[in-house]
Amino acid sequence: MRIGIVTIPSAADSGAQLVEQVSAVARQVEALGFHGLWVTDAFARGKPTLDPLILLGALATQTSRIELGTCVVQVPLRHPVEHAHRVQTLNALSQGRFRFGVGSGSTRHDFDAVQADYDARFKTLTGYLEVMRRVWAGEPVYGPALSVWPGTEGGPPVLLGAWRSERWINLSAKVLQGWIASGIHTSWEDLAIGLKMFRDAGGKRAVLANVFTDFRDQPGALPMAHVPKISLFCSPREAKDRLKRLDDLGIDDALLVIPPGDPGQLETIAGLTL
Repeated sequence: MRIGIVTIPSAADSGAQLVEQVSAVARQVEALGFHGLWVTDAFARGKPTLDPLILLGALATQTSRIELGTCVVQVPLRHPVEHAHRVQTLNALSQGRFRFGVGSGSTRHDFDAVQADYDARFKTLTGYLEVMRRVWAGEPVYGPALSVWPGTEGGPPVLLGAWRSERWINLSAKVLQGWIASGIHTSWEDLAIGLKMFRDAGGKRAVLANVFTDFRDQPGALPMAHVPKISLFCSPREAKDRLKRLDDLGIDDALLVIPPGDPGQLETIAGLTL
């Protein structure tokens, strides 16, 4: 099982301090041998956040080997042609290292902020993904086709963050390049059921994202109201056991969220897993 790191920059950092903080994390993730660095997508939730594609564009300049991914971008919130162009740009700047984790979105505030239809988000997700696929293939959609940047034809690998329903599992396994489950919302039991469905459908890459990790006696504050269902709020010894359990279930990648105030825990994680 591969280990990736999820970074959620803190608004406590700003200006040059912010640039150095996110750059240092990216360099350390690569130096310690982790498989990838991933970021999240949220806004209009009462606190400052950063655009995930722009953030990864900056991190692409600080790394050369690791994957760079989103877990996950809310596709219905952006115009699909313009969004496809931005994704193409990141794919080019990262030299093909970008992994496009996508989802329908789950927070109405984000939709209201950009006048998007929250109730139609599932239908919009599949429709927009098809439009983006056509853009990356150089096909016209609403007007003239966008010219595809050399080396990005077909777009990046797309992984779907979704519940374990048959509809989404089949889309992840048969059409896209992987399934992303959430450590925040998915129980151990649901994860095992979803994994079986995914493998039975022919799915190749199963990712468990947003596994919040903190080995301190008093973990930092969480960005959500409830306690994640699968986490590493425990001792390093217990964390090693939980990671083995995920490996035994058949997870291909575990994406661990490091506490923004204590990036030194990366070394501890690396000692357990690499």
